[in-house]
Amino acid sequence: MMRLKARAKINWTLDIVGQRADGYHLMDMLMQPVTLADDITLVPAEEITLTTGGSPLLPADAKHLAYRAAVALKQHASYPDGAAIHVEKHIPVGAGMGGGSADAAGVLVGLNKLWGLNLPQVELEAIGLTLGADVPFCIRGGLTRTTGIGEIMENLPCGRNWPLVVIQPCESLSTKEIFTAYHEGVVDDRPDNKTAALALAKGDSAALAAAMANVMQPVSEARRPGIHDAIVALREQGAFVAQMTGSGSAVFGVFTDDASAAKAYEVLRIRWARTFLCATCMESVVFANDD
Repeated sequence: MMRLKARAKINWTLDIVGQRADGYHLMDMLMQPVTLADDITLVPAEEITLTTGGSPLLPADAKHLAYRAAVALKQHASYPDGAAIHVEKHIPVGAGMGGGSADAAGVLVGLNKLWGLNLPQVELEAIGLTLGADVPFCIRGGLTRTTGIGEIMENLPCGRNWPLVVIQPCESLSTKEIFTAYHEGVVDDRPDNKTAALALAKGDSAALAAAMANVMQPVSEARRPGIHDAIVALREQGAFVAQMTGSGSAVFGVFTDDASAAKAYEVLRIRWARTFLCATCMESVVFANDD
């Protein structure tokens, strides 16, 4: 049996810089894993099976990214057997935190080890890209500047980890709907990725706050006013910056120290049931133990 944690991600920045002929959007964003994670258990078996727990929104069927990842790896490596996969969800669903992508990444990394395939990380990332644009990052982890549709990643230095309070204040959003609405509006606030990257390397909170932005946030706020409410509340509770991640619906507040984050969490979780205390980190997939 193998146990591992598949960690969520946040977007420090998110910019859309173009669109390919096939409809995929070209991104320019800074991403990093956070300690909020789903728990994955892998057991050798003759066939691939999947069970889930922790969220009624995720049926354990062939559409689940964790299952699709296992099938893709099995086919890629021509592996004869399978695995019994269990995913216990903790990452909020439909939040813009890459929960499904994290599960796929965890399964690819875990089964690569469990099955003794020894495929290099770059090969796993290529398989991951066939499953979803965020999967390669969720395999690699670290602080990255990610461009293209998610396949071009530049590893960046990180000066420190930041305490976070994450809130999912409302129901999930359709990513397709948000992208469509984005093209119908005008973007007034774009991130400065170069300055934000330098601020993260130095651990400079003021420079980081000034450089951050998510171009999809105004569109999502217009459809889910609760996103704006949660951002305001995070700032009122001491976050030096608060922003939506991905296309929503989760937002995160960044704090300078653990005590301030914990205090804000205790206040905000009374108002919002889906409130999480976590921190940025560097590893996306973490092995808990091998039995």
